[in-house]
Amino acid sequence: MADTPTPGDRLPPPPRRLGRVVVFTALAAALAAATVTGLLVSVFERKQEARSPFYRVVELTDDIEDPAVWGKNFPLQYDGYRRTVDQQRTRYGGSEAVPRTPTDADPRSIVAQSRLEDDPRLKRMWAGYAFATDFREERGHAHMLDDQTFTERQQVTTQPGTCLHCHASVYLPYRRLGAGDLIKGFEAMNRMSYREARPLVSHPVSCIDCHEPATMQLRVTRPGFIEGMRAVKATQGVPDYDVNTMASRQEMRAFVCGQCHVEYYFRGPEKRLTYPWTKGLKADEILSYYQETGFRDWVHAESGASTLKAQHPEFEMWNQGIHARSGVACADCHMPYQREGAFKISDHHIRSPLLNVNRACQTCHRWPEEELRSRVFTIQDRTFQMRNVAMDALVALIDDIRTAAAAGATEAQLAAARDEQRQAQFLLDFIEAENSMGFHADQEAMRVLGLSIDHTRKGQVAIRERR
Repeated sequence: MADTPTPGDRLPPPPRRLGRVVVFTALAAALAAATVTGLLVSVFERKQEARSPFYRVVELTDDIEDPAVWGKNFPLQYDGYRRTVDQQRTRYGGSEAVPRTPTDADPRSIVAQSRLEDDPRLKRMWAGYAFATDFREERGHAHMLDDQTFTERQQVTTQPGTCLHCHASVYLPYRRLGAGDLIKGFEAMNRMSYREARPLVSHPVSCIDCHEPATMQLRVTRPGFIEGMRAVKATQGVPDYDVNTMASRQEMRAFVCGQCHVEYYFRGPEKRLTYPWTKGLKADEILSYYQETGFRDWVHAESGASTLKAQHPEFEMWNQGIHARSGVACADCHMPYQREGAFKISDHHIRSPLLNVNRACQTCHRWPEEELRSRVFTIQDRTFQMRNVAMDALVALIDDIRTAAAAGATEAQLAAARDEQRQAQFLLDFIEAENSMGFHADQEAMRVLGLSIDHTRKGQVAIRERR
């Protein structure tokens, strides 16, 4: 007779329920195993990727300037480089896409908006100079060569081949012109007219201009910057400075940008490109250099003043700011690192940090994006306000000089006022031409604008004192 189970005994599970438990356990184990396997495979793949930071599809040499060829080995960087065609406006920079009807003389179908139309006072500041004919908002690196080639400024003046130093991939053309000697080729192109030199270049700034092809190490290829930094370091007690062998890697992350984003002038009849840094990098130190040498860009058409045109002194202004003092380079903000799989690469879609706040700013500044933008706009709004004050003052001085000249003032009587205009105008233009609207060095920008206004005041006083 079978035993009768008592209430304390545990009954075995029914066969069907036991089968479900076994199947569920097996599936869970299989899923866990697949997850762990997938994770291990992913880690292995990322480690393999990290060991091979690029694809060696082609053998790069110092004679390959086409960025598309470099892009075969570095497709991620090349993809970013190609995106510099983008036109996106910020409050005080970037460009709107303005449609244009192409012509045989100028095939561009899109241009940037005219700064002269936005602010007609610029025409008066540059009266008699080519910039009063055509001056537009800056566009990305992809446009730098075409925008220089087809600007209306080329039609009203004969520009030298020196201009290509910062607007084209000139490393290989320099070497070809100099039979392998970079400096000799640089000097040869300087002596050419722009029309003669333009057919010698094929690309805007390219990979070869900033990277050594065998190692991808950063390098400076612009002779103007090489010589300019040697002059700066000499003032600091460092003789015979060689930027390519003596600079740190972090310094090079600023120098490769600074070799073009600078103030410069064309020295002598040979139009040798020169960075006026023998007295320092500040605006008034550069002005002091020009005052000492007597250099001028043109004679002002309204006032008769011997005047100067500032270029794009981002490097000089950055050097006066908190980011430079903190060891933050241009590339940290304009080409911040990004992750692509296991790769850590610099973003070659070079643009305003305001269009990329998360990677460009929040890596260091742990504040919401809107808060960071607000801080930038506060600096830029205040700088723009003072820029307008300085601009109104300069235009008033030009009017005063014209009035005095019409009233019969002699050249000797007007000389002091004209010299003050020259100085006031250069200092104002230094901030106007610098493409951060004060952000790179906000207190320095205000100081320079204050000096500009002071020179304008002195010019007006000089006119009153002649009476």
